[in-house]
Amino acid sequence: MRQDIGKVQEHAQVWAMIGAHDPVRWHAKWRVEKFVGDWTEEQIRAGLAPAPYEVLDFEENLLMYGGASCLWQCLIGNGTGTAGQALTFFNNGNAAIGVGDSNAAEAATQTNLQAATNRLRRAMEATYPIHADGVGSGAASIAFRSVFGSSDANWAWAEWGVFNSPTDATGRMLNRKVQALGTKASGTTWTLTVTLTLA
Repeated sequence: MRQDIGKVQEHAQVWAMIGAHDPVRWHAKWRVEKFVGDWTEEQIRAGLAPAPYEVLDFEENLLMYGGASCLWQCLIGNGTGTAGQALTFFNNGNAAIGVGDSNAAEAATQTNLQAATNRLRRAMEATYPIHADGVGSGAASIAFRSVFGSSDANWAWAEWGVFNSPTDATGRMLNRKVQALGTKASGTTWTLTVTLTLA
């Protein structure tokens, strides 16, 4: 009986150690800010734009298999700076956020937004993606940000994704989320900021 108790305790200690070290979670926080008028990122940062008339904060998304594969391939040195390729880096010159009007459920096998026609990718704003290199907890996050001006993506926003190409149907989709965000109209500027964390 004591032997059995000892085995149970030993197994509990092993599982406790695994639980303390193994789990890593892919987590997304994202924000949509809506402004009246046609504004650039520089104008918004300079305080020239009015305060947003609505700010929406959400969490969750789905990592795509193709996006995950691109991350691993870049990790082992198989990425490229050449635009529009499957393994292009998610850097300022290539990364983009896309929005569309499809509410088709997320599936990890998807390679693009699901909207038939109403979908648009916008390139990164200056300094994005933002990642602080180091060994502290902040080094586990990266942030992407795109601005959709007055003439951009004027439809019901129902889905978004991060890409390694600003050109539709090229590159890889890193992640996708389906969420009703309202209908954008001409004369407004919406920004979308996505922060991804491994922790």
